[in-house]
Formats: sequence, structure tokens, C-alpha cells
Amino acid sequence: MLSSAQTPRFLLLHSRFPHKLLHFQTPKSLHTFQTQAQILSPSPPTSQILTIRESLLSRSTTAVELASNYLHHLRRTEPHLNSFLHISDTVLKEAEEIDRKIQNNEEVGPLAGVLVGVKDNICTVDMPSTAGSRALENYRPPFDATAVRKLRECGAIVVGKTNLDEFGMGSTTEGSAYQVTANPWDLSRVPGGSSGGSAAAVSARQCIVSLGSDTGGSVRQPASFCGVVGLKPTYGRVSRYGLVAYASSLDVIGCFGSSVADTGILLNVISGHDRHDATSSKREVPNFTFQSISPDSIESKPLRGLRVGIIRETLQEGVDSEVISSIRDAASHLEELGCSLTEVSLPSFSLGLPAYYILATSESSSNLSRYDGVRYGNQAVADVLNSLYGDSRAKGLGSEVKMRILMGTYALSAGYYDAYYKRAQKVRTLVQKSFKTALDENDILISPAAPSAAYKIGEKKSDPLAMYAGDIMTVNINLAGLPALVLPCGLVQGGSAGLPVGIQMIGAAFDEEKLLKVGHIFEQTLQGCCFVPPLVADGFAC
Repeated sequence: MLSSAQTPRFLLLHSRFPHKLLHFQTPKSLHTFQTQAQILSPSPPTSQILTIRESLLSRSTTAVELASNYLHHLRRTEPHLNSFLHISDTVLKEAEEIDRKIQNNEEVGPLAGVLVGVKDNICTVDMPSTAGSRALENYRPPFDATAVRKLRECGAIVVGKTNLDEFGMGSTTEGSAYQVTANPWDLSRVPGGSSGGSAAAVSARQCIVSLGSDTGGSVRQPASFCGVVGLKPTYGRVSRYGLVAYASSLDVIGCFGSSVADTGILLNVISGHDRHDATSSKREVPNFTFQSISPDSIESKPLRGLRVGIIRETLQEGVDSEVISSIRDAASHLEELGCSLTEVSLPSFSLGLPAYYILATSESSSNLSRYDGVRYGNQAVADVLNSLYGDSRAKGLGSEVKMRILMGTYALSAGYYDAYYKRAQKVRTLVQKSFKTALDENDILISPAAPSAAYKIGEKKSDPLAMYAGDIMTVNINLAGLPALVLPCGLVQGGSAGLPVGIQMIGAAFDEEKLLKVGHIFEQTLQGCCFVPPLVADGFAC
């Protein structure tokens, strides 16, 4: 069984110079890619962002060289992955401007030269923002989302817009109106959703980091399926201005990276209060960047005294045995680092899934009413106003979106509001209280990020209830508004080289700093392993 996070066959070394390893050798058939994992010397994941900055400032490479290499790799892998809906045509021009500033000894931002993928439901002024829907085909916003604006101000280059389930409604990225994204670990499998394009792009090294959105697990589940780090911040930590709304009380913008350090740096840049978003927090933003810890520190038990609660309900029936084994192995590793581990019960945990789908669909029925062909969305040709509305929505919106709108409208309708929506809000309060009680007694909680590893494309498309059930590990955290970090902890059987499994670490509200610290130490002390999919293993040692 391949459930152990320390199975040597799958340990891949992390290069200290990722920019020098972007001269990929693409085989004749990516479908026959085989992982050639070798352990030369233990070396944990390092920050690509910091390495790139050091290389640019020391002038050992240029932003144009870096961008050219990534674009070359992106174009060769993209036909097999379909991670992106749009590729920017100004990447090299922006890279040239960074090189000019460095040449003239001008100050450049902390993300200078870093290529970022942005989920296509986050507005960008210079590229279409379709939210994966035909209703917004070719829509170009007149502004950048606040998170995107902050990235650009720090020197980041938006390489393109990533694929997603339409309006964020889905768990596989099969719900996109344009294309289906494949998982870099096995091209016959889904990358997760709805931020599957952003997760797959980072996993396949098509970009360095990426932004996604998380309403009920849309950052964390794809991170687990694709073997990357995914962070859902506390609700209000990052401005939602410029994020196409699905369920406004649940939506957050989250981060993907190939290391915890890079994810923290990305969060550091996009966090903070925004006058355009009344729900954004005015709390002071701590510094989410930190120095790498030496793997040798495991001898000193760097997490001594940390109280970790493993959620009992997440390791019961309905969860794959290999996933449970991987999470228990990860919990044992935390104990080796000095943590005290206890089992925690959240009695309301199973109630979160139905409550989430009532609340999310109810909010979506309101939010998506604007796509009527008049206010927003492509307009159908009709002689009568009601026909114009109906035809525009019928042609512009996909089947999953229509179904969720109808579900939400039903839950909010007269005679059913108290039975469904009001009761779901009461359950949400119970979920919040149960998490508060558990986190009063523990510093963090842990669970799987999904009940299984990535499944086959099309396997659950005809069974929406089974797909919805896959969100059970993540939706409660959105209902409670808490932060959660997912990072790879092991591999299970599947594909040519195994499939990644992610551990989910849950913290108290606005305690991302602790999650990132624990995740970083966990990652750095896991025998120097990191996760590179077969798609890029040859010619790109980790």
C-alpha cells in the first residue's frame, strides 16, 4: 500500500535553483510519462519566490529569461492539461520592464518576476474574466480585483486566467463552459474544483503561484488532488472586491504554491482592509513570511507543546482507507515534532454539508439574478422583455448553475424559508460554536482535505449527490469562517506514480500565522520530500 508519506519511491528532491530547471524535455507522449524519482541528498522545498528574487537582484538570470522558460513550458503542457482559459500577451513586456528597473538600480517589488495564475472569476482589467461561463464570454472588466492590483503593485506578472467550474459551482472543473482540466498526476483524472485550473497550473509548474477562490473547499480540495499547498484565509482577511460572487457570506480568495513559504508570501501581499469591501477586516495583518527552518531541528522538537486535535468524524466510514492511513501517518509525524495529539469530536460536523448547500444555493440565486442579459451577461435576441431575460439566462448559464439557482430559489420561497434557510442558519451557528469549543482546547485541528484522492474524469458527473458529498471535509470551515491550510502528506495507489493526499490544518479565526508556521515545519521535516507529478518529473527534479 502506498499510503505512507515517506515511501522512498516517491521522494523527489527540491532544487535550490528552480529557474535553471525550466528547460523541459517533453516526451513524445505525455500519457506514458513515468516518474524517475531518485534521492540524491535530502533537501526540503524552498521558496521559489525568494530564489527568483535573489537570482534577479544578483543578475544571474533575467525576468525575461525566466518568463520565456515558463511560457515555453506552459505552451507545451497546456494542450494536455487545459489549465488556462486565457494567456496574457504582455508577459514578456512586463518582464522587460522589471529587467530595466533592475538594470537601472531601481527598486522592484517583492514579487518581481513571479508569474501568477489567476482564477477566471477574479477580475483582471487586461484579460477576459468569464467565471467559466458563456454568460460572461469575452467580458473584460474595467478594473482589477483588489488582490490582483496588490500583486501587480508588488511586481508580479499575471500569466493568465485559469479554468474553473462555472461561477465556482463544482468540485471537478468539469463544470466549465469551455474545457475540462486534467490532473497533472494522471491526465485521466480530475484536478478538483472549482479552482482546479489554478491548482493544476502550480502542480505542473506552469506558473509559480496562483490565486483561487474558496466557497466550500474550492482551494483546499484541488490542492489535495494536485499535490500542492492551498490556503483558505479567514473570511475577511482578503478583500473580495473583484471576485465574481457565488455565495457572499462564504466566498474567500485563497492561495496556491508549491511550498508553504510561497503561499505565505502570497497571502502577505493580498491581505488587508479594503474600502471597496465592507466585509474585509480592519485587523492588522501580521507578517506571514518567515525564514526556512532546518530539517535538523526535528531533533529539538520544534512544535513541542502544540495541541493538535484530529477530528474523529473525518476518519470514519465513507473515507478511503488509504487516505485515513496517510492522515494518521501525518499525525504521527506531528507527534514526532513535539505536538500532543488528541481525538476531537464535532457533533455537528455531519450537519454542515446540507446546511452549506442550502445557504450557498440561496445566496447564489440572489447573486446570479444580475446575469439577465441587461445588467450583465451576453444578451439573447428577443422581441419581448421576459423572453430576453429567459433566453439570455437559458443560453448563458450551464445546467449545474441553473440547478443551484433553482434549489436556492426554492429554499427562499414563501412557505419554505423557515424550514430550510432559517434552519440552515441555525446549523451554521452550531458549527461555529463546535469549532470554537474545539479550538479553545487545541491550537489546531487536522483532517483529510477530501474523502479520497483524485477520481476519474466523468466518474461523478452523472451523480451530483456523490460529488457534493466529497465536500464534507471542507464546507464546515467556510460556515465557521475559519482559516485552513492544506499541504501534501502522502501518496496512495493510482495512476503511474501514485496520487497525492493532502492534510488539512484548521486554525482559529485570523490565526493564519500559526497554521503557516506549523505547515512549514511539517513540510521541511518530512524527509526532504516534495511532490512533482509525472507530467514534469523527467527534466524537472524537485
